[in-house]
Amino acid sequence: MTTPQLSPNAMSVLEARYLQKGETPEHLYRRVAEAVAAAEPEPGAWADLFYDLMASGRFLPNSPTLFNAGTGQGTLSACFVLPIQDSMDSIMAAAASSAMIQKFGGGVGYSFGSLRAKGSPISTTHGKACGAVAVLTMLSNLSAMITQGGKRHGANMGILPVSHPEVLDFIRMKGQLGAAENFNISVAVTDAFMDAVERGEAWELIDPHSGAVTQTLPATELWREIVDAAWSTGDPGLYFIDQANRRNPTPHLGRLESTNPCGEVPLLPYEACNLGSLNLAAFVTGGAEPCLDERALDAAARLAVRFLDDVVTANRFPTPEVAEAVEQTRKIGLGVMGWHDALIALGIPYADPRAVELAERVMARINRAASQASADLASDRGAYPGSRGDGYRNATRTCIAPTGSISAIAGCSSGIEPLFALAFVKNVLDGQRLTEVNPRFEAVAKERGFWNTQLADEVARTGSVQGASGVPDDVKALFATAMEMPYDTHVRMQAAFQRHTDLAVSKTVNMPNGAMREDVEEAYRLAYRLGCTGITVYRDGSKAAQVLEVGADPGRRTKPQRKTRERPKTIRGVTERMRTAHGNAYVTVNFDDDGLPFEVFTTVGKAGGADQAHLEAISRLASLALRSGIPAVEIVEQLRGITSEPVWDSGRLITSAPDAVAQALALHALEGGTEEEQRLRQAYAAQTALPMGAETLAYPRCPDCNGPVVRQEGCAACPACGWNRCA
Repeated sequence: MTTPQLSPNAMSVLEARYLQKGETPEHLYRRVAEAVAAAEPEPGAWADLFYDLMASGRFLPNSPTLFNAGTGQGTLSACFVLPIQDSMDSIMAAAASSAMIQKFGGGVGYSFGSLRAKGSPISTTHGKACGAVAVLTMLSNLSAMITQGGKRHGANMGILPVSHPEVLDFIRMKGQLGAAENFNISVAVTDAFMDAVERGEAWELIDPHSGAVTQTLPATELWREIVDAAWSTGDPGLYFIDQANRRNPTPHLGRLESTNPCGEVPLLPYEACNLGSLNLAAFVTGGAEPCLDERALDAAARLAVRFLDDVVTANRFPTPEVAEAVEQTRKIGLGVMGWHDALIALGIPYADPRAVELAERVMARINRAASQASADLASDRGAYPGSRGDGYRNATRTCIAPTGSISAIAGCSSGIEPLFALAFVKNVLDGQRLTEVNPRFEAVAKERGFWNTQLADEVARTGSVQGASGVPDDVKALFATAMEMPYDTHVRMQAAFQRHTDLAVSKTVNMPNGAMREDVEEAYRLAYRLGCTGITVYRDGSKAAQVLEVGADPGRRTKPQRKTRERPKTIRGVTERMRTAHGNAYVTVNFDDDGLPFEVFTTVGKAGGADQAHLEAISRLASLALRSGIPAVEIVEQLRGITSEPVWDSGRLITSAPDAVAQALALHALEGGTEEEQRLRQAYAAQTALPMGAETLAYPRCPDCNGPVVRQEGCAACPACGWNRCA
């Protein structure tokens, strides 16, 4: 039997999240293989084949299968969609089902298109509706309470039709501090809307309850709002709902109104999908002329389809409605990971047109093998009950899912994403810092004779080789990272895989911080033209750059008096300890006799150090501003979100030492202030209730290894150790 060959990083991921008490990796793979093979008439032989498929690193199922198979509890599925109708009963039923799904590791998608807009009348209570955004916020707060199988926090997708009366509020919601942290959001845009944008026509917002037009506005205005919000915050993405439904294999059973949290699985109400990924890097043969072993890939794809169909049979579902919907279609999604690693092994740069051509060929081959395997299973076991004669055991067979954690176990790049960086620095025990350089780059550099300690240090410092001296241009092209590629490279690669995928593709179009709004707009337009089902764009650092929108009218703010107050002889205050990357900062806020904030003192590290000097300067200026009558909220707005080596402190993200001062002021100096100040203070206070790893003001540090968290595959993820907020 195959012995798993695991890197130290893979072992740490397994130990942190997957292994049961006393388990080894061999035990885990055996546990999962036997539990899934129990659906077979000859389970022993199939268990051996399934074990070898996983232990060899060629294939891994989605995380809930690894978590729960063979344990007697929990679901094996990663993806669910729950319907929400325009009634309190439906909303509460969705909340209850969501809690049970997320408890055992599933992510949930919702469409809020059936909910009447905020303020609409309710005849039964003579009250007014809270609206779609409020329901989404409630479900996000519920998700924050739930830890999935004790291992990760709940994740969700919220989708709203582009014609819904609340669509503008929905688009803008992620610009508010702390809003819906446990949701990815997308606007469901139609062909009609895209045509209206192209033609400069008007667009109507329509109440889903009454059918009445509530507002008419230029389609281009709504389009600009979407683009601006995505440029500023990374949300919303787009869900091309008409394209998704053109690919719907069971239109007679319903429309695909929503997707799973990362967007790659459009599903009918109550459906779930079982996912797994082939590691393409494991199928590249070595030698002077490396190539992809297509026959081995075909065989692995067929076996993986059988494995995933058995998962459907062996699965336990959280509600009867889910169990019934899953049995109707028996959807599975076989995808890939290690794509960039495979390209590197083949000597093809990710941005090379040959890579797109190869993507088409490889995914077409996998799709054919998966469809044939499902057809063979249908001959033996019967087609899925909802079939109208298409001859498959599974209504869908392929999709490209996020693979953050399982790709870390397999030791390969994530999904079809490019490498995010070529080196990471992780904090380990006793305060040591461990540098991990991409092993493929190190091997190439040593083989070609340009490896040295200076290069290793530069790669560790920058994560890139583009500015490194002595590195050949062909190697720089081969190891270009996600931020170093044009946006159209990302989109064209996604479209190539989408053309040969039954479901959809999870991919983030990463852009550098200097990308323009026009770049986001063109990426959206290109994805639509190329037939993608959806798209997510993330501009580097945009979370940190987002503007706080507190809803107050700036014109109503009282103009502050600039007369400096005298310091009283005796003064009272409060000291807040804030953890920073350079040690604990102690921020003291003192108040005058009227209870108004008067001055700030901050200490960190040793007296005379550079960090202390910078904080003393910040504190003096903040104190002068307070004594001159400048509202504390204006000081907070200037300092908050400044980012340099963010760290977590008891569930609260502190992005830098200046941000620590801002947070202390927000928590204590805004008490009893204006409505605007209260909202800001409450938003900061709410951070302590957020799950570790939730996205807040900027890129956080990974809660497992303290490495940098980046935005990939529609979610916050740590490329260093594989931690992923929602995948």
